[in-house]
Order: sequence, then C-alpha cells, then structure tokens
Amino acid sequence: MRIGFTTGSCSAAAAKAAAYMLLSGKEKREISIQTPKGLEFHPEILDIHRTEKEVRCAVRKDGGDDPDVTSGALIYATVRYAEDEKENPLEDLEQSEECRIFLDGGEGVGRVTKPGLDQSVGNAAINSVPRQMILEEVQEVMDVLDYKGALSVIISVPEGAEIAEKTFNPRLGIVGGISILGTSGVVEPMSMQALLDTIQVELRQKKALGMESIVIAPGNYGLDFMRDLYAYDLDLAVKCSNYIGETLDRIGDLGFKKVLLCGHIGKLIKVSGGIMNTHSKEADCRIELMVNAGLKCGMPLDALQEMQECISTDAAYEIVKREGVAKEFMEMVMEKIQYYLKKRAADRFEIECIVFSNEFGLMGKTAGAEDLLNEIKQFGMER
Repeated sequence: MRIGFTTGSCSAAAAKAAAYMLLSGKEKREISIQTPKGLEFHPEILDIHRTEKEVRCAVRKDGGDDPDVTSGALIYATVRYAEDEKENPLEDLEQSEECRIFLDGGEGVGRVTKPGLDQSVGNAAINSVPRQMILEEVQEVMDVLDYKGALSVIISVPEGAEIAEKTFNPRLGIVGGISILGTSGVVEPMSMQALLDTIQVELRQKKALGMESIVIAPGNYGLDFMRDLYAYDLDLAVKCSNYIGETLDRIGDLGFKKVLLCGHIGKLIKVSGGIMNTHSKEADCRIELMVNAGLKCGMPLDALQEMQECISTDAAYEIVKREGVAKEFMEMVMEKIQYYLKKRAADRFEIECIVFSNEFGLMGKTAGAEDLLNEIKQFGMER
C-alpha cells in the first residue's frame, strides 16, 4: 500500500519553500525535505504568492492509501520578515542569538484550550515533532543564504475548520481547525499506531484534568448508550475502538485508579474469552462463546445447535431468552468478562463493565459498575 506524508511534513516543506523564495528572490516549484523516518519528501509547491516582504505557498496533503480526512487539503506556510521580535511572544522559538524564527498557526489550524495535550493552552495545535521539522527546514535555508535576522512562519489550512469537525479536535478542546501532526513524517495506511496515539492523547488529557476514574467504550454505540440511559457526559469518556487491551495498558501506565468499560455484546462477548483486540480479523468467535455459555447454563442441545447457526449476537441471545436462562447466561458472561479484565489490569486499577445491545438494551453489569459510573458523573458535575 502507498504511504503518505503528514500535515507536519507538508507544513515543513511549504515553510522551507516559502523561506527560500523570500530570502533568495527566486521562485521554487518543488522542494525536498527529510522526514524523521528517514524518507525524503519531494512535494510540488502550489499557489505561490510573492511580495518583497512576504511569501505564501502551499503543499497538498497526500495521505497515501490511508483514509485520512486531511488528504487533499492545501497546507499553507506564510513566511515574512519579523520586524517586531515580540510579534508572537507565546510562540517565540528562538534558535540562536542571531537568528529567530517565530512560529504560529493561522486560519484553519486549531488552538489548544485544555491542558494535557502536546502543546500548552493558548498555543497553536502544531505538535512538537512538526514544530521541530519546520524550524529545522527554515533554519537550513537561513544558514545557506546567510540570513541573520528574524522570520515569522504562519501555518494555515483554509479548509481546516471544516475538516476538524470530522476529527477528535472538538472533544479535545482544540478549537478553530485541525492539528498539525506526525511523529515520523509519513502516514502508514490503516495505522494501528495512529489510533493508539489518539487514544493516548485523550487519556492523558483526562488525567491532566484531574480524573482518576475513566469510562471507555469501543465505539459510538457504547457512548450513545451511556448518554441515553445514564445521562453521561461523553466528554468524560474515551473511545478505545477494538483496542481494549492496549487501552487498559495505557490506563495503567497513566495511573488511573478505576475504569468502567461499556460496550455492545457483539464486541464484549469476545472479552469473555480473553480476547482483548475485538477486530474481526483478530478473532470472531462471538457465537461460539455464547454457545459455550449456553451449554454451561444447561440449554438443550437443539437450542445450542440453533444458536450455532446464528449470524448475530442479538439473534443468539433471542434463543437464550426463549429458553428462559437469560439471567444465568448474562451473569456467567459478566463473570468471565470481569475475570479477563482484572487479569489485564493486573491490580493496577479497579475495573467494572456494562454490556448492552441496541435491541435488548442493558444486558449485564458487574457489581460495582453503577457506583463507579455515579462517581465519575459526580466529577463531571463538579468541574
């Protein structure tokens, strides 16, 4: 699959090209930068606007074969002579006594409003690695052309505010646009690491806000269920996708004390078998685990065989209900789920669980689930 390049790489390339054109007076239609991963990036330079004191140009974001919402967006850099050294005191990134580079975000680049993120509150959401990339590329041009003054670099994404609505930024308290991201400079298709990095950011932010207990859910259905049944503030929850085990590991590393996992039976039945990555490509034994639980509840062979042919957990559970063993069935399932969750937690934190389905609503919960939920809701009301 074809790799792409991050918004950080695009910003650094655009800034380098703009700095070169401003200081040399020559137009630049393509540029080359080295990404932290060691791969060279050779983008075309687009939409060039030049004056004596300022150059603005863009690089088009190419996410490769990754379904990246920023793909196709133009990432702009505006570089101008910084006549006022206090132009952007919050973003003052001094390189040396002789040379200064002031970096900030413009239109369509978000601004941080909550603690716990890569950047401090008030800063443009240009993360640390992209910042360093931009500074190094602009500094290289300044050195080559022997420029000893100060430059201002503004990164902007005209479509950024609209794109940001499709990202986690609104929930993270990043307002006004997208984040300029990337640790390797490249986008690897369908990156598991990218999802885990996003989960890590959300967890770290919740910890910075003072939360000691956290609600996690594999998907939007779980979050909606918490909101609709328990009037739960979704800003206090983290979506963990299929990576339940990896998320629990990060929760332990960050020092949370209590965790409530809420999810659909179709996902969490897998946890009753010790499966902590619930993606179907990793394991799809939902019906088998339900049949096993039904067997332990004494369901007759013909009902178990009927369950085995089901293609959905709701259909299988309908048979459980028909046989009159739903209570015992879910107690057994919840006991197994909590066993494996506690095993993964390894005494680093307490963990409870709620299981539901869209058709049947609340199906099962561990003994301390609602008490923990009320505790977390109380935190939200006191914020």
